[in-house]
Amino acid sequence: MDGKMARNTAHLSNWTSPEDKKIFVAESKRTGVLIVGNSTFKTLLKPLPGRLHIVMTRMTADKTNIPGVVEYTSASPAEIAAGLAARGYSSAVLAGGSQINSLFLAQGMVDEVWLTVEPLVFGTGVHVFEGMSFDLRLRLLSLEQINKDAFIAKYSTRPAELLAGEGQSEYEDAAATLRGLDPQPAAVHLGDGAGDR
Repeated sequence: MDGKMARNTAHLSNWTSPEDKKIFVAESKRTGVLIVGNSTFKTLLKPLPGRLHIVMTRMTADKTNIPGVVEYTSASPAEIAAGLAARGYSSAVLAGGSQINSLFLAQGMVDEVWLTVEPLVFGTGVHVFEGMSFDLRLRLLSLEQINKDAFIAKYSTRPAELLAGEGQSEYEDAAATLRGLDPQPAAVHLGDGAGDR
């Protein structure tokens, strides 16, 4: 609830609600691809079934790929997206950490940010985006209560003029109340990062 996605880089995501986990599982299975940093991947304990895990790390030499399951890479976000698109993937779930999130956002590779607000405050911890400065206004696409105490807000990173006719005005009042939320997966556009902007 205080804009943190974990207490520290080794913190497991066992604090999120079952409903949030269900949304994450469904979306990551739908896309078939999870893009994560090495520290985030370690918090999974083991690869999630039915998904390709692209693990970003500076040092790949000591890592072992598992074809179709885990691929370690030091490639740029654009190179990763191009490689996935060439293999037939049209989207992916960007699941952190904060530097990986920032890297993709800075290169215009994130189309949507999904924020799940859970009734929990960490105080200190891992921010959603870190290591870069941004001045990006998001546009609320939908707001849904997922259980008694939590909801998910889905935002677009595209400019408002590209959202015309998509119903964003229906959510303007709700958007004004949303500050410092805990994000969940970001949808990554697997193109050149400029097609929708």
